[in-house]
Amino acid sequence: MTQNSRVLVLKSCLMQDEPGGRVRFSCKMSLEGANRTCWVLIVNVETGQPLGLEQIRAFLEASDEVGFKGVNREEMHGWVNRTLGQQRYVELKRRSRGLVRRYLEKMTGMSRAQMTRLITMYLEGETVQRKPYRRHRFPQRYTRTDIDLLASVDEAHQTLSGPATRKILERAYYDFQELQYERLAELSVAQLYRLRQSHTYRQRRVSYQPTRPTSVAIGERRRPEPDNRPGYLRVDTVHQGDRDGVKGVYHINAVDEVTQWQVVGATPQISEVYLLPVLEAMLAQFPFRIRGFHSDNGSEFINHTVAKLLDKLRIEQTKSRPRHSNDNGLAEAKNGAVVRKHMGYTHIAAPQAAAIEAFYQEYFNPYLNFHRPCGVPELVVNAKGKEKRVYRWYATPWEILRQLPGVAGHLRADVTIQDLERQARVQSDNDAAKEMQTAKQKLFDSFPQRQIA
Repeated sequence: MTQNSRVLVLKSCLMQDEPGGRVRFSCKMSLEGANRTCWVLIVNVETGQPLGLEQIRAFLEASDEVGFKGVNREEMHGWVNRTLGQQRYVELKRRSRGLVRRYLEKMTGMSRAQMTRLITMYLEGETVQRKPYRRHRFPQRYTRTDIDLLASVDEAHQTLSGPATRKILERAYYDFQELQYERLAELSVAQLYRLRQSHTYRQRRVSYQPTRPTSVAIGERRRPEPDNRPGYLRVDTVHQGDRDGVKGVYHINAVDEVTQWQVVGATPQISEVYLLPVLEAMLAQFPFRIRGFHSDNGSEFINHTVAKLLDKLRIEQTKSRPRHSNDNGLAEAKNGAVVRKHMGYTHIAAPQAAAIEAFYQEYFNPYLNFHRPCGVPELVVNAKGKEKRVYRWYATPWEILRQLPGVAGHLRADVTIQDLERQARVQSDNDAAKEMQTAKQKLFDSFPQRQIA
């Protein structure tokens, strides 16, 4: 097309069938040139019979320097469909097909590729029409039911870490044959966190975890060396706050360093009259022999009464060293991740200690040790010689204890592996968590309203 040629732009077109087999072709066009001037033309073409191939050839030769550009795609597609039918495009030879193709391209302003797609549609027996746009969507693997199920698991366990939750989902399907967890059993940790951010999950459950500082302290000034043997406890105290100058209940948290077997107790005061019976009851709940007792430098444990008790049981007592804040880090971590998470930060009156202690023994401690996965740290040394803890394996304390070499030799005389395995199989992880949550709610409901406000 030359520099001074004009382009006839098809603004709109309409094909109308009229009586007598006549066809009225109405077009509104604008003629645009290189000097950007524009004229609007109304062209009406009336044909009694469809154009023949010779007429089409003559039209193309006469309009060689005139271009058309259609606007209304739906009307153009309908005209293309009728024209192909009128010209019996299926029966034409190759040369005649090319002539009709050029005619269609000229009248619609479509490219060769666009017209090829329309003609292919016609040859396949379809009506030439514009296909609706369909946005590509990846198939949804995890349904609303799966997300609700994940939310219920998080609600029961109070939102554990991603790897620990994934371990629970795997155990629910593979160990306890709960079929509704089939898809969630294959859930990756990354996808688990994405589901927790989804709108469906947030409608079901929103969890807020405020950060609170915890103060800990404790007994001989050295770090215990368990040498992969269970029975070396890390012990700490968690206070449930004051109100009007009155002390609240105290939680005693004891965690085995190797297996992370955890026993929690409650006492109204930390004096020896109240503390010693609780300590004795807690030590009796560990299935293995206790070899070490490590705490911070607090006077509740560093005193002659506790030392006498531990010496009677032939338990080695140690305490944290100054400027070594990680000496009792395991117990401190469990204070926040377990005790504070479940018991909260609000004041609970000291007289409620007996009810809390009963809840711990019957529901909470069995749940922690048989149904709540923990991350097992593994020390990795990088190229610079720096040690780093990585967590590749998540398991319950009973699973960690069970895989230790010579586990039977570490157990107390009145405890067997079969007894522990039987206790672990009485309930599934989720059933135990829900039973524990129900018992905890009943416990909180039994407190006077003023105590939990």
